[in-house]
Amino acid sequence: METGDARRALLHGLIDHAPTFPPAALTPPVALAEDARASSSRHAFMLARLVWPSSRLAELPSSPRAISAVLDAPLPRGARVEAVEARYEDRFASLAALAGEAYVEVPLDERLEERLDELAEHGLRAKVRCGGADVPAGAELAGFVRGCRERSLVFKATAGLHRAVRSNGDHGFLNLLAAVVFEGDEEEALQETERSVFALDAESFAWRGRRASAQELARVRRDVFHSIGSCSFFEPVEELVALGMLPA
Repeated sequence: METGDARRALLHGLIDHAPTFPPAALTPPVALAEDARASSSRHAFMLARLVWPSSRLAELPSSPRAISAVLDAPLPRGARVEAVEARYEDRFASLAALAGEAYVEVPLDERLEERLDELAEHGLRAKVRCGGADVPAGAELAGFVRGCRERSLVFKATAGLHRAVRSNGDHGFLNLLAAVVFEGDEEEALQETERSVFALDAESFAWRGRRASAQELARVRRDVFHSIGSCSFFEPVEELVALGMLPA
């Protein structure tokens, strides 16, 4: 990862592309074509893994790019994946052996601290759902961010993060990034709706007077916030272009 440019440090490998999942729900051939278009685009540096259901891994080409498998079925024998994603209810003991990284989706409820402790104990990573049928309150999501940071627990986020900045009750991915980067202001960053108070250029990422350098952003992305899962690669990119944070 390039760490001299804050835009690269913050956005490199940010998007785990999940085109077969709702709301896009593309068929495998169309999903692979869309992923290929993302891979060859100007902003392909933002592309991380291809997220794919474990039940449909057989439909992938023999030499796909890096895969994160969502475990809706047992992982096929001999499957080569970089990461797996599971629900909290799945057995932890077997997850760490399946791939180099294992993400477990945790409910944001009264047992959150206990669940995060358990993930850290087993050497697993966390996953949080930010949208869909239930959109977590800013305070709940802020508690999750703080809990992961306190435990040095790497996490990814998914669902409802197509917009850069919070609007119409939906969380924004820049809000979430700011909540992770600017410790102590998690809830305020997540509730922010004013687009003009976010800034990103070669020197730094800023929000309401707080500023982080490329080196700090690279550390946060490595040690705390891995990626967001999105069924669309281009919608988040277009949001950043509209904000002037990326070239058209």
